Amino acid sequence: MFVSLLFALVLQSSDASQTRLNDWPVWRGPLATGAAPEATPPTEWTEARNIRWKVRVPGDGTASPIVVGDVVFVLTAVDTGRVDPSLPRPEDQPKRVFGITHPNTTYRFEVHRLDAATGATVWSKVAFEKIPHEGHHGDASFASASPVCDGRRVVAWFGSAGLACYTRDGQQLWTRDLGPAYVGASLGEGASPALHGDRLVVVRDQARQSTIHCLDADTGQTIWEHDRDEPNNWATPLITTHAGTTQVITAGTNAVRAYRLDDGELLWQCRGLSENVTPSPVRFGDTVICMSGYQGFSAMAISLAARGDVTGTDAVVWSLDRDTPYVPSPVLLENRLYVLKSSSGVLSCFDAATGKTLVPRRRLPETPNIYASPVAANGHVYVCGRNGITSVFRDDGQLTLVAHNVLDGRVDASPAIAGDAMYLRTRQFLYCLADEATRDDSATGD
Repeated sequence: MFVSLLFALVLQSSDASQTRLNDWPVWRGPLATGAAPEATPPTEWTEARNIRWKVRVPGDGTASPIVVGDVVFVLTAVDTGRVDPSLPRPEDQPKRVFGITHPNTTYRFEVHRLDAATGATVWSKVAFEKIPHEGHHGDASFASASPVCDGRRVVAWFGSAGLACYTRDGQQLWTRDLGPAYVGASLGEGASPALHGDRLVVVRDQARQSTIHCLDADTGQTIWEHDRDEPNNWATPLITTHAGTTQVITAGTNAVRAYRLDDGELLWQCRGLSENVTPSPVRFGDTVICMSGYQGFSAMAISLAARGDVTGTDAVVWSLDRDTPYVPSPVLLENRLYVLKSSSGVLSCFDAATGKTLVPRRRLPETPNIYASPVAANGHVYVCGRNGITSVFRDDGQLTLVAHNVLDGRVDASPAIAGDAMYLRTRQFLYCLADEATRDDSATGD
């Protein structure tokens, strides 16, 4: 049963047919579900145990790492400290919500390729060097979108700073400037790009004119683009094929929308989510599940056979108005959909086919605040708190606790899982966690 369902999911996934299941090539893994079906990461670790390597990542970033074969890619933004005296100093700027200021210094927007076995830097490239036009929330960064790799190309999206594409060996293929986005309250950008075959999709929902762009992955040139009637959202799109039509699913405050990948035609839309949509859509069978958890709770499973405006119709297979996430995306294992309430340490499990509760909400006092999306592998669910504590549970219908694992530093990025390892980024370091007796400190980059 599990094997047949697994391969059905593989065929449904956006890029799973083009990559190995043992890789983590995009933001939510090989199936775009947050699950790593062939991985065997550790369930326990400390700063002194089960760390294969630990390396410092220069600058600052909240982009999650990706893993393709023996390669790890990670993005960062480095403040050079070079001041433009024509711009106001942060301390002289008017007070803004959350204390956000606009920078007056140049940043380097960098792409790093690391050796997955050792953490050694294979190459690093400065994709762009510029002064960001606006600031970001203190919990965000100028490198928030995760890269994507199809094994041949790696695409790095730094929002308003630009889009850059490289070969695995570090040759720059192209760059593209899509212009500045003006996020409401200058909170910062964060939706990751989606890659399907030779097409790359970027969604830019913001306070001014929101847009969706489909680009040629070989050249960076526009294939199609559309304006969107949306305010701030940060949800990464899902690309998936149903009944011979490849759809780009975008979750938004005003509507969930499906565009045809070939030409950008709007196939269907459905209203019902709350504001500031951040969780990524996830496919289950012939439905796509979208959710939000800011200024209200909402989840909807919508038929991929829908056409037109399906709000309030039978195309909405089920819906929920409780316990859904604000920042973290859900993780799907077979029919079990694990979700966090808002950005808090309250975990629930729902039946992806019906929306019914399988495991009622469970409070996780060790991890009261969570931005990282949960992940799953080898019969376990991993929930990483911002305080550096990762709680590990068995996927056994009861969420039996296995371990609380503590690392130094704040965790805002989501983990990647590949092979026998988990790759976990704090605000300063990238860890490779694997079942080993001790760590060789000479290789940590501390």
